[in-house]
Amino acid sequence: MSRITLRQLKYFDALAREQHFGRAARACAISQPALSMQVRELEQILGITLIERGPKQVQLTRFGERVAKRAIDILRAVDDLEAIGRTAHDQFGGTLRLGMIPTIAPYLLPAVVKNLGKAYPDLAVQVREAMTARLIEELLDGRLDTAIVALPVSEANLTEQPLFDEAFLLVRPASDQDLPVPAPDQLREMKLLLLEEGHCFRDQALAVCDAQTASPREVLDANSLSTLVQMVSAGIGVTLIPEMALPVETRSADVSVARFPGRTPARTIGMVWRKSSPLAGQLAQLADVIGAVAPLRVAVKETG
Repeated sequence: MSRITLRQLKYFDALAREQHFGRAARACAISQPALSMQVRELEQILGITLIERGPKQVQLTRFGERVAKRAIDILRAVDDLEAIGRTAHDQFGGTLRLGMIPTIAPYLLPAVVKNLGKAYPDLAVQVREAMTARLIEELLDGRLDTAIVALPVSEANLTEQPLFDEAFLLVRPASDQDLPVPAPDQLREMKLLLLEEGHCFRDQALAVCDAQTASPREVLDANSLSTLVQMVSAGIGVTLIPEMALPVETRSADVSVARFPGRTPARTIGMVWRKSSPLAGQLAQLADVIGAVAPLRVAVKETG
């Protein structure tokens, strides 16, 4: 009798999450026919149908939902066993599955990988870029070891380790260079450009201008900081960006950048991981290494 393999469970787990053969195959870095074959073999071994196959997506059967939950537990337990083995060595090594949100990854990742490579030469960093909610979900399911996000995440099962604070800067058209810098709450009266729904940076920007309940006069959404800055360069409105993004996103944009008067609005960047993770001790040490690469303060117009 054939036995269930971890590969089959891994592929089925990806299919259960993505509910699409193509996306699941890409997530597993294999071909779609190979993934489909492994899932069919799993169904044959169990003697039950796990998924309903539709023309565009798949849906778990009642039995499929039960198997998917058990598969998560099994895969997480295997990951924990591997992590226990990694903690037995003096030098932290193996693969670190690291998540980062999109408003951090492009700007912090090169320095993080470089510093971790120096401190832990046997450590291979596998990066996953996604929004906070998805990273937290994957952390809790054991698909990630740790993630770098904006704190707090307020999840009882996760440890939060602050790394550094980062200022929010105001980006305006270059023609506004000599105009007074508005106070954060005055942004409610301006055409404010924000990231689309789902980005935590959107909520943070709205909090800066105290507009959680009162919408700004006109809000336009984009899916990246780069698009926001280019929209400002075109004279469409103003926006906020985190300080670490400034050197990259404004180098080819005709904009002016300023700090707010008085106390500068900021966010706290930190690492999170499962409290139950066998790697908790090593991840705390990694947090110290990563925290040492805090972005330098950028020289921009000061007011107040």
